This record gives sequence, C-alpha cells and structure tokens, in this order.
Amino acid sequence: MQFVEEIVVDEFLPTVRSMLAAALRERGLTQSEVAEMLGISQSAVSKYAHGDVTTNDRVVSDERVEALVEELADGLAAGDVTPVRALIEIEILIRELEGGGDLLAQLHEEAVPQLGEHDASFRVHDPENELRTSERVLSSLRRGLRILENASGFTTLIPAVGSNLVACTPGAEDVDDVAGVPGRIFDVKGQTTVPASPEFGVSEHVATVLLAARSRGAEVSAAINVTYDRELLGALEERGHVAAEFDESEDIASSVAAAIDDEPDATVLYQTGGMGIEPLIYVLGSDAESVADDVRSLS
Repeated sequence: MQFVEEIVVDEFLPTVRSMLAAALRERGLTQSEVAEMLGISQSAVSKYAHGDVTTNDRVVSDERVEALVEELADGLAAGDVTPVRALIEIEILIRELEGGGDLLAQLHEEAVPQLGEHDASFRVHDPENELRTSERVLSSLRRGLRILENASGFTTLIPAVGSNLVACTPGAEDVDDVAGVPGRIFDVKGQTTVPASPEFGVSEHVATVLLAARSRGAEVSAAINVTYDRELLGALEERGHVAAEFDESEDIASSVAAAIDDEPDATVLYQTGGMGIEPLIYVLGSDAESVADDVRSLS
C-alpha cells in the first residue's frame, strides 16, 4: 500500500529541490545561501549540484514544474519571494498535480495499479476546497503583478486614480470573493509601485466591474483598469478583444451589465469620462496573468 504523499516525498520533492537548487546556483547564490533558503544542509545542496540525488524525468520535463521553478528562482534570488511564499506556491502546484489524471495521480496509479481499477477517485487531497481555491487566486494575482512590475512603460498606462489588478474565485458573488491590491497600483517616480500584497475584499471599484460582467455570463475571472486612450482601445481590439462602452455616471454594476447584454463577447469595457470622472479602460480575462500580459503588450 502506497499513499500519494509517498510519491510526493520520494519522487516530486527531491526533483523540485534539485531543480531549484541548480537554478539558484545559476543565479549566483552560494551553496550556503541556497541551503539556508531551501532549509536544507550544504551537503544536500552539493549532492543536488553533482547529480547525486535521483530525480524523476517526468517531473523535470513537466512544463508547470519548470515554469514554477524558474519563477521562484528569480523571486528568491532577487528577494521578491520569501521561502515561505515559495513553499506555498509549490504546495499549490502539488495539489493541482494530484488531481485525477494529472502527473502525481498518474505516478500514484502506476505505483498502485489497483487504483486504476477502482471506481472511486483516488485523489487524496481535494484541490477545490475553499482555502486552496483562494490561495490559487492569490498566487495567480501575485504572478500577474510581477508581470506588471517588470513591464517597461506600464506606468504610462496607470490612471490618476491608480490601477488595480483583481481576480476572483470561481463562484464569486461579492467583492469579498475578489482579491486585489490594497491601496491600488501607482506610478511613483516612474516606477510601478504595488504598496502591499494582494488580499480579498480590498477592491470595490474594479471588483464591481468584474462581478457585473460575470453576472451577465461573461467567462472572465480577472480585470484591470488603465487610462483611456483611443489608440489603446484600438490596440486591444487588434489583439482580438471585443470592446463595449458603458456609462460610469450611472450605477456602475447596472451600466456594465447592460453593456455585456449588448455585447456578450466583450472583454474590454470602457467609459470616456464626465464631470469629475476620469475616462478608463477595463481589460478582462480568464486569469490575472493573461490580463497582465495583454496590458504589458500595450506599454
């Protein structure tokens, strides 16, 4: 009898630690620094570096594992990601890979073939519980924010009221189910500044736009507001977005809902301003990273 946790301990974690140790060494960190960062001994780092630890080729070649290792190595080396945050990100990925039919589930079934003959799901951890769902949203949002922070020229797109990148849980019903940046994103001396880590329930304005679009069937889970410019609008349309105008001088939720009713495929919403109202564009998408990528292409 072998549990999926044993697959994680025996196959996944040694492989990921080896990949991460190598990636950090490539970024100039010493064995001592890598050991402290990963919470392992220097001798273990040396074994990883010399290939003395058996790794799983399927884990190594998994695109999601590769991408996360590179992202965490960049963040840890730069000091933008703490070891605790890296642990959480890896934990989230483990739970995703334990899903039925995914990598860790496949390795588990191969180790215990009888599981494949059993009618019930052998997923040991439910990745859809509320805590893990919220963590996935925050993780996606943090990645989106890093894209914006590293985007050359994004500050030119930040409106006077500030921008906010938000993302919501799959069953979002109100602003408490939407995560965003407390205090919004601002341009501080030409530098994109995210004043605090994302939290749920801190964005009312952009969250309201996102929720209103979803209430009319829009299949979107993230949004950002940027300054209005006709050329920017055209650039977004060239990228395949469908744009719809709404009137922010009216009730925002009702106006956005009406705009989606008129243009169900809209993924860009905009208003051209009015007395005391700054003109804005709202870009919507499936997740925070894709929204951030769309905006980065404009800067």
